[in-house]
Amino acid sequence: MSTIKNISRRTFVKSIGLASGGLILACNTSVFSDKEITKNLVDFNPNLFVQLNSDGSLVLIASRSEMGNGVRTSLTSIIADEMEADWNKVIVKQATGDAKYGDQNTDGSRSVRYLYETMRKMGAMAKAMLISAAAKKWQVSESECTAKNHFVTHSSGKKIGFGDLVEIAKTLEIPEEYVLKSPKDFKYIGKKLRSIDAEDYVKGKVIFGLDKRLPNMKFVAIARCPVTFGSVKSFDKSEALKIAGVEAVIEIPRVEKPFGALGGVAVIASNTWAAFKGKEALKIEWNFGDNKSYNSKTYMAEITANVHKQGKVAKDVGNINKAFKNASKIVESTFQLPHLSHAPMEVPNAVAWVQGDSCEVWAPTQAPQTTRKEVVDYLKTSEEKVTINVTFLGGGFGRKSKPDYVVEAVMLSKELNAPVQVVWTREDDIKHDYYHTVSAQYLKASLDKNGNVTGWLHRFALPSIVSTFSPGVDYAAGFEIASASNVPFDIKNMKIEVGKAPAMVRIGWLRSVINIPHGFSENVFADELASAANKDPLEFRLNLIGKDRVEDTQNEIKYNTARLKNVLKIAAKNAEWGKQLPENHAYGLAVHYSFYSYVASIVEVSVIDKKVKVHNVFTAIDCGTVINKDTVKAQMEGSAIFGMSLAFYGKITAKDGAIEQSNYDNYKMIRMHEIPKVHVEIVESSEKPTGVGEPGVPVIAPAIVNAIFKATRKRYHNLPLSDYGLV
Repeated sequence: MSTIKNISRRTFVKSIGLASGGLILACNTSVFSDKEITKNLVDFNPNLFVQLNSDGSLVLIASRSEMGNGVRTSLTSIIADEMEADWNKVIVKQATGDAKYGDQNTDGSRSVRYLYETMRKMGAMAKAMLISAAAKKWQVSESECTAKNHFVTHSSGKKIGFGDLVEIAKTLEIPEEYVLKSPKDFKYIGKKLRSIDAEDYVKGKVIFGLDKRLPNMKFVAIARCPVTFGSVKSFDKSEALKIAGVEAVIEIPRVEKPFGALGGVAVIASNTWAAFKGKEALKIEWNFGDNKSYNSKTYMAEITANVHKQGKVAKDVGNINKAFKNASKIVESTFQLPHLSHAPMEVPNAVAWVQGDSCEVWAPTQAPQTTRKEVVDYLKTSEEKVTINVTFLGGGFGRKSKPDYVVEAVMLSKELNAPVQVVWTREDDIKHDYYHTVSAQYLKASLDKNGNVTGWLHRFALPSIVSTFSPGVDYAAGFEIASASNVPFDIKNMKIEVGKAPAMVRIGWLRSVINIPHGFSENVFADELASAANKDPLEFRLNLIGKDRVEDTQNEIKYNTARLKNVLKIAAKNAEWGKQLPENHAYGLAVHYSFYSYVASIVEVSVIDKKVKVHNVFTAIDCGTVINKDTVKAQMEGSAIFGMSLAFYGKITAKDGAIEQSNYDNYKMIRMHEIPKVHVEIVESSEKPTGVGEPGVPVIAPAIVNAIFKATRKRYHNLPLSDYGLV
């Protein structure tokens, strides 16, 4: 904390705020006003993102979306820690969608990873200015002053509150240099910090998208073609108009963009229920289009055939043919996994109010800037005339990164010249999702006489997410190949191939994305190889990962096999791997590296009367520096439940182009009585923070399947397990 330099706010935004991929905290009241907070107060905005008021209240603005991920607490606590702020004086406000905050997409398990260093710098900068203000007030050296718990203290013992320094601090220039805390001095980072929103959750004060109301707002339900990208041929609205509360019925066109509206027939009403009932009463004749031929069974047979023949080579190391020729034993298996739906508790919804060439939106969105761009493009207006207000999200899992439902609300608000709320039903949500990809995979491996793996072939076919952005793409993209080609096994001869798989529905990212199919096949197949080698699965897996090494994945964070083995050993230790379990009980294991984090799970199942029950999940995670231990633990618990739902029930199918599932009765979720005990250990680490929200998912399904094999000697390569009558 030495050099003082006059840096304009615009320069600061460029040089500091965007340095780590995005801006996160706070904004001054000229942009985000709250009369109850700022009334009669003097405020101090050292970098446009931290607002300290003269009463000591500290307003920090979170740029990422809160959907049960604890992000508003985790992100803002970093700056509060560096600033030496009292957490009880912190008020968190939500950022609107705006490029000045940098990357605001709450996906990819990257919020903390992208923004950790930037937020630390912001807190340290604000603290440095408060220390300077105190030194100036007391006419002493800055070196004699320290900040702690919302006060600056002089070496003589006198101290002054942060709020009392606002008048002086706001006159100071922004420091170019500042000192970051030593991790040993953290008081919030790495601790179990109380959620900033917990009390409002409990009291029902939190506003989700569905809660938003505006005066004279219209409520809308939309009938969309059962077949993806189909269109309206004709419709009869007479019965719908007879329903009390229904005011109008209009057709809306398809907006042919990746996140544009599907189009259909909109029912406008004075309340949601009337809109829903009006939609049910519509009589519509559809043009189904090319996708009417889509049938899941036929399609699965086609892509399975494609993985049983040579595909596009994505990786070729050593000599796989020679390894297979010289093998003592060959093992080969085929895996088939269905489409999955996000099915968050809160269905897609949005409120929009278009007034002339301006628009304001209130929506549960994971991607406010993407949403803003879609609205700007549709209205052919400018960014400054579009405001995207982010509400709390009742779950997202990637679905709410795609703002098609917001575009629908904007279209209708413009058409009706009134504020509009579009609400999807659960049936709309499941039948018109951006689905997690369906996949077929073929794996073949060779073992030598000692049971060591000498060759590994992995061939897969799945419709790519890229097809949503570039129709016609029918091979997996590079990022979808990576989790197969970067498999963390020490095998000399390896080949990865990709088969053809055209997309028939909208494909989108779902919690842990490509790691779901690849994490499943790699972990189940590795367990299968252990059985073929007649070796303990834990010992076999550790040997398969091989010697400790750091691999260059051409990313900022290098892949470390020692960390991967460590989480597997910790999970095994906590589960007491190898101990005698009750009759019909067994352990299964899985370990996976994704989103730069290392996760292993040991799952205990019982199989009694051909029914599977999961009793315990022992998970270990190494995600580098931990911001909030409670959040990490909660994410691992949620991942276990999410992964169990996929393993037991997750299956979306199509017949004659239409999705067959419609609600939680035929797209089931794990229920309370099925939830196991989830034991979580977080590895202490000083490495850079890495992902948490997604990497706990891929290990659950394969660990369950491996445990079932141990208990029954039956191996399941396809999901969900409900197809086999096991649940």
